[in-house]
Amino acid sequence: MFFDLGPLKLVTLAVLAVVIFGPDKLPRLVSDAMGFLRTIRSFADNAKQDIRNELGPDFKDFEFEDLNPKTFVRKQLAAHGEDLGLADIHDLKDSLAHDAAAATDALRAVRANPLGTASPVTPPIAAALTEHSSGESDAT
Repeated sequence: MFFDLGPLKLVTLAVLAVVIFGPDKLPRLVSDAMGFLRTIRSFADNAKQDIRNELGPDFKDFEFEDLNPKTFVRKQLAAHGEDLGLADIHDLKDSLAHDAAAATDALRAVRANPLGTASPVTPPIAAALTEHSSGESDAT
């Protein structure tokens, strides 16, 4: 139902309320609680209306739920989605991921075959690695 209370828990709470407060005081207690909740709700609604009035006509559609950062960002992205260049950023991310994968594959190929013989690595990279590895062997 609500607040993760099942029917059995609600019946248990009702029986406990009758036992603790008694059947004669319970209706008065429930009506007092409901009156208190109505007063609090009225106070909150009046406060919201006062804030909207103070903000002026530019904020007549202002909702307090918009103050939640998640809601604010979602609303702004929906309103200005294409203006923010999100498609370009997504394409750049995909391009960088592809380049990083290619570089990782090249490094793995060099580790597997350091001299570059019959290597799937591009010729300039293989030549540079061969020169570098031959330079190290001459120095030792």
